[in-house]
Amino acid sequence: MTAVTIATIGGPRLTMGFDRFDRIDLDRHRALHGALPTPDLEELLKITEAVDLRGRGGAAFPFARKLMAVASRVRSAGGDAELWLPGAEDDRDGSEAVVVVNGAEGEPGSQKDKVLLTRNPHLVLDGAQIAASALGTRDIVVAVESGAAARAVRTALAERRMDAEIVRLPERFISGESGAVVRAVNGQIPIPPGRKVRAAESGVDGRPTLLSNTETFAQLAVLASLGPDLYSTAGTDSEPGTTLLTVGGSTVVEVPLGTPLSTVFAECGVEPGQGVLVGGYHGEWITPDAARSAVVSRAGFKAVGGSLGAGIILPLPEGTCPLREVARIAAYMAGQSAGQCGPCRLGLPDLYRSLENLVDGSGFPEQVRRAAAVGRGRGACSHPDGTARFALSALTAFAADIETHRLNGTCNQPCFGVLPLPVPTGGETKVTIDWSRCQGHGLCAYLLPELIQLDRYGYPVVLNTEIPTWMETDAQRAVAMCPALALRLTPTMTKPTRK
Repeated sequence: MTAVTIATIGGPRLTMGFDRFDRIDLDRHRALHGALPTPDLEELLKITEAVDLRGRGGAAFPFARKLMAVASRVRSAGGDAELWLPGAEDDRDGSEAVVVVNGAEGEPGSQKDKVLLTRNPHLVLDGAQIAASALGTRDIVVAVESGAAARAVRTALAERRMDAEIVRLPERFISGESGAVVRAVNGQIPIPPGRKVRAAESGVDGRPTLLSNTETFAQLAVLASLGPDLYSTAGTDSEPGTTLLTVGGSTVVEVPLGTPLSTVFAECGVEPGQGVLVGGYHGEWITPDAARSAVVSRAGFKAVGGSLGAGIILPLPEGTCPLREVARIAAYMAGQSAGQCGPCRLGLPDLYRSLENLVDGSGFPEQVRRAAAVGRGRGACSHPDGTARFALSALTAFAADIETHRLNGTCNQPCFGVLPLPVPTGGETKVTIDWSRCQGHGLCAYLLPELIQLDRYGYPVVLNTEIPTWMETDAQRAVAMCPALALRLTPTMTKPTRK
């Protein structure tokens, strides 16, 4: 895991003890947070509704509604539509719920869940146990991408003498989507299922499943420990409590909701720069002026055209080309799709191409808007819509830079690649052309339209992105069938880090 700095504004809750201990074991955890609370389902619903606890993974879904949906499904599967409460006669016929902690943090700009799982996994496990106990089940699954997180959770389970399943997921952007997590736990390929299936109705092994992200369960544990009145002493009236933010990809800061974003920047030692991406790579760009007036909350970010999402804040510093940075991320997002639907297979590469045209001054914002509109709302998951939202917001935030590129073909700024992306492992490949051989047959564009298009002279123009896993077979076929043997699959090289 990238070296992460921990900061706190106001009194720490989730990060309590992080200033003193690198890892909080069970004894320290109990000394800091007290004994494990055991509210029943009715009480747990009451306290989560009282503070309107929302999921912290990005969608901000009300936790009480999700909890009730699972409980109702459990009871319904037993032959009665009424809400099942612990202590009631149990006729569920094997329809026990499953609690899943979604620790898959696929966004390169996010570190908060990894920090929680490695520094104090007991707080997260407390939240999972509280929910499981209220639902009358012992079945808990922790899904993680990080090896360090998996080891920390395994150690914590041994300290608690607690049984729970740990499932490792690949470190991909879409791995954290709820359907992908359920598929992974079920032993299937961890990609979105392609159709909407609510985990509360049919999740792990087809059972009612309560699935929320890491911070949500940690917040649940704090809420159950403090009670709604004390919990609400931080935050705002409509959005009580604290939240975790990852700022600049390397600083995790716990802040009370309602804190000015400028205060967060001052604490983290950063500036709004040329613009600020809020909500991550499915979020929105906001201008420096908007960032200076923004308040950290769902309502506060919405008021300036952004979204809190999973708490990812990425300022774009001066000196790097904004359009090249945006196009660089769009290329990454195109390569992260599962390739299950047209909006991902063809729409995201087209969106990237339209952004590249802005970079070289040959394109227009309307081309980006058209590419973003293709298949809107029709994707197999939220990935194409989220990526389109990211690109469209850049048109407003960097309008002046777009005009500079249109007039001059460049803004005379290099691209330093400051927006975080995964470090290549050396196994990635790209499609390249041997121009000494290419004769313009055009077969490659027919076989691999997602990556290759033809220019007006009939010669291939290749998308400058890594080949997604789902496209590898098609790429190999295109290479083998090129009549001029001009197509290549070239390994990517990891660039050295500047000291």
